[in-house]
Amino acid sequence: MSVRRAVVLVSGGLDSATALAIAAAEGFELHAISFDYGQRHRFELEAADRVCLAQKVSSRVVFHIDTTIFRGSALTNDIPVPHNRNEEQMSAGIPVTYVPARNTIFLSVALGLAESIGAHDLFVGVNAVDYSGYPDCRPEFIRAFESMANLATKVGVEGGAIRIHAPLIQWTKAEIIQRGISLGVDYGLTHSCYDPGPDGASCGECDSCQLRLKGFYEAGYRDPIRYMPATSK
Repeated sequence: MSVRRAVVLVSGGLDSATALAIAAAEGFELHAISFDYGQRHRFELEAADRVCLAQKVSSRVVFHIDTTIFRGSALTNDIPVPHNRNEEQMSAGIPVTYVPARNTIFLSVALGLAESIGAHDLFVGVNAVDYSGYPDCRPEFIRAFESMANLATKVGVEGGAIRIHAPLIQWTKAEIIQRGISLGVDYGLTHSCYDPGPDGASCGECDSCQLRLKGFYEAGYRDPIRYMPATSK
């Protein structure tokens, strides 16, 4: 029986940890890829280390991107990360934490890795629910990228198929957390905050923290990560 390999994009966040666990549950041999792109929340790379170790991935690549290509984003530049926005504000337009073409670049690199190791499947933890507002997290983007991948690769041209799995794309944060817990994901290993403190504690106030906390509350669980004392979450 041939080995079914999958390349999984692992950021260290809640969503990618769940996507990794889903790929494992579906019987894939796991090959993880993470990206160092000068992100403000660099603690997520340490979280990705922990998540990959816990899931016993077969291999992991940390791909380094020249930090100067991403401009105008609060995650990569000296631009304040928004705090304490309400749901209406989060759902209005594309947030300043959007990183230009990030998922297009990440998936393209992951596609190169997949083709080079004979993997036909890529897993990514993008989510279009809960007011994310990012254009590269939408189902139509994933479908379009999959079509492009099958036009642009040797395996696609020769009659194989590249499949882009985005299992969380239409789930709420609560549904993602419930699924992850059922698969044994330790969310205490993950990091989601866009604006962490010097010691890695989460702010509890950025969009990502608020959506995470809301998800745990609605799922009926306590978030196991550390938050800054002022938030008392």
